[in-house]
Amino acid sequence: MPTFTLRKPPNPDATVTLTLALTAEERTRSRHRFETEDGQTVFLRLPRGTVLQDGDILEDEVTGSVVRIIAKPEQVLTVTAQTTLLLLKAAYHLGNRHIPVEIKANYLRLSPDPVLRAMLENLGLQVCEEISPFQPEAGAYGHHHPH
Repeated sequence: MPTFTLRKPPNPDATVTLTLALTAEERTRSRHRFETEDGQTVFLRLPRGTVLQDGDILEDEVTGSVVRIIAKPEQVLTVTAQTTLLLLKAAYHLGNRHIPVEIKANYLRLSPDPVLRAMLENLGLQVCEEISPFQPEAGAYGHHHPH
């Protein structure tokens, strides 16, 4: 069974043999076993605290075969606001809860949560459910997770 460890920067000559689509939560696990779409088993063994990013390259320490990580589209809430100030307030309130949040200039994104959705809507934000790659700010998973 191939065991992959993180290697950066990748060797430019390396050929990617496999692409692994992982959710945001899966990209935070240092020990993880995956079944690929064609039925291969892949085992990731990474330094504790590693958070894989979309596009990261991993290398099998024995065979040298290479895996590219991609952010798997998953259920998310995308939050938009009429004003930047309102979006900043929403980011503040979410940050207080130590949940993983993707922060962009024009939207916030988080995992579906009815309580947080209601709070955001009460603050006057637009919340829409969608399936999209989720790339939270680094460090969010180090804190206590409320779920």
